[in-house]
Amino acid sequence: MEDFAKCYVQLCEEKASEPQEPVLKQLRLCGESAGGTVLDLSGQSLSLDSCAVLAMLLERDLRFTDLLLSDCMLNEEGVKLLLQGLCTNTVIKHLDLKGNNIRAVGAEALGKLLQQNKSIRRLILEWNNLGMWEDSFSIFCDGLGSNHFLQHLDLRNNQINHQGAGELAMSLKHNASLRELDLRWNNIGLLGGRALLNCLHNNKTLEKLELSGNNIPSDILKAVDHAINHNQERQNTLKENRSRTQTLSKEIHVLKEEKTKQFLDLMSNIDKQRNEMYHNSRTSAMRLGQLQEVLDERKSVVISLRAKLQMSEAELALSKQKMHDLGEVLNQAKLETSTVKEELRKGYEESAAREAKIFHDLTVIKEKNLLYQSKVDELERKCRTQQDQLFESRQELTTTAAELKLRAVQAEERLESEKKRFHQALKDAEALRHREVDHMTRHMEESERSLQERVQRLEAIRIGLEEELSREKAAAASGRAQTEEELQKIRNICRSEEQQRSSHLEEKLRLMTQSRDEVQSHILQQKQAAGELQTKNHQLNLEIERLKRRIEGLHQDLEEKEREKAAEVSKVKVELQEKIGHLLAEQTAQEGLKEKIAALERQQKVQLNNHREAVLDKESEIASLLEKLRLKDAEISRMKDEEAQRASYLQNAVLSYVQSCSLGALSPKK
Repeated sequence: MEDFAKCYVQLCEEKASEPQEPVLKQLRLCGESAGGTVLDLSGQSLSLDSCAVLAMLLERDLRFTDLLLSDCMLNEEGVKLLLQGLCTNTVIKHLDLKGNNIRAVGAEALGKLLQQNKSIRRLILEWNNLGMWEDSFSIFCDGLGSNHFLQHLDLRNNQINHQGAGELAMSLKHNASLRELDLRWNNIGLLGGRALLNCLHNNKTLEKLELSGNNIPSDILKAVDHAINHNQERQNTLKENRSRTQTLSKEIHVLKEEKTKQFLDLMSNIDKQRNEMYHNSRTSAMRLGQLQEVLDERKSVVISLRAKLQMSEAELALSKQKMHDLGEVLNQAKLETSTVKEELRKGYEESAAREAKIFHDLTVIKEKNLLYQSKVDELERKCRTQQDQLFESRQELTTTAAELKLRAVQAEERLESEKKRFHQALKDAEALRHREVDHMTRHMEESERSLQERVQRLEAIRIGLEEELSREKAAAASGRAQTEEELQKIRNICRSEEQQRSSHLEEKLRLMTQSRDEVQSHILQQKQAAGELQTKNHQLNLEIERLKRRIEGLHQDLEEKEREKAAEVSKVKVELQEKIGHLLAEQTAQEGLKEKIAALERQQKVQLNNHREAVLDKESEIASLLEKLRLKDAEISRMKDEEAQRASYLQNAVLSYVQSCSLGALSPKK
């Protein structure tokens, strides 16, 4: 904060202006009390030079998050300089400009600030005069409509009339970030309240709207509160859905990790078993080698003994003569040979027993290998079945996506046909009006020369016509009031029907929760399709937003057509007034124009009847379009309910799968 104060003094010296001592003192006090994050200059009378210096400092400042400039009595140029400096600031989130008498130039600068700044979340503009200049306030509203970061806006006591409320409503249709809007103690009135109520059909993010002290009827205030409550419920449901999707994704990630761990454990067990088998086979081979060496040694002993026997037989053959003398020696040799044979027989038996044992161990190891191989085959079959189920679920999702796209295309075609029919009707009405105006101009040019003697009588006729016009206006106003009451009744009926449908859907949900035991058979399919369903949900939300934008465009077209109709009516009224003034300017009239005047009156009545019929046709078309919009909203709500049901099914399926996996993981340990 000391660096900021030094920079302030240095820039003032560069601009050859004296730094304001109260401002410098307040800068130092703010640094000591708020820790250098809040710049509070409330109540300080800032000069134009100080505003320019502060704007230059705030352009590149990265320390302050709150800027308080309430009751500073800033002039238009000072406000413009400060707001231009804040356009490039990326840190300030709270801006307070309360009680600064901001007017046209400040409103335009605020609009540019909202278009360029991306950090301000809270803007206080209480006790200013933004609504007195319509063009400047429209620029401010355009900036608000293009801003996607502001969340809280305070416009209390800004003298905003019904036209300003209409501009504000148009900007709110395009704004998707504002959460709180305070419009208390302005001059919005009935028309402004209706415009704000209509914009809430498109704006689904505004959660708080204050309208007290604006001469708005109680029924409109109730409708606005109902729409705000609906937006709050929608935001809550969106938050719940996001949290559910996050928990589901986390659970799916955990399940995938557990599956990978189980697979890795299985592979490690298989590797261990293979190593054991290899070790056992090596030991058995070593034993077989040792036994083979023992057998070879015994064979060499037997061969040597056979050689000795042969030698002894040769000696016996040679010493037959000495057989009697050597009988005892021969008997001893026979005994030795018998003992050697016994030893050889025992050695053969031991080697046979060892070979049988080794063969038994080998058969046991082969059986274990076969069991492990069968387990691996079963796991591969399960993987193939899961892949088949995943392919089937993908096919189902592609079919549902195609159906949704087909429905969207049909809805677009219907809207295009309605637009074409509406434009054709407008063109026909425009052509009819031009023909009638041309006919009236020709007829009036012909009758101008003959109406100079009938001024006084036409005066009385003019008064009667004015009375009839006033009566027609009163009747039109009463008819509009009746139509509005009927529309309110229809809306109430629609709300009751929606409540009944919601209760019916809740009953269906209860029944579906009872039948979740049947759904558990499809757990494996839903587990792998969870990620794809999330992407599908995101695509459906994008399609819904696109449909909403198209509906907003249709609403704007309808409003433009209504404006054109009002302009045409005003033009007709101006032309009638000019004609009546021209008739008053004429001093003399002719007595032979009674029949022509009666014909003119009849033509005027016919035109009024045609105009009423055209207005009734337009109102019927508007009612049909509103009904279609209501049907679209109902379909969108039904789709959202279906998505919520699918999400609940998925959650139940994942929970049951987690339980089954935990039980499956515990059962082998037992």
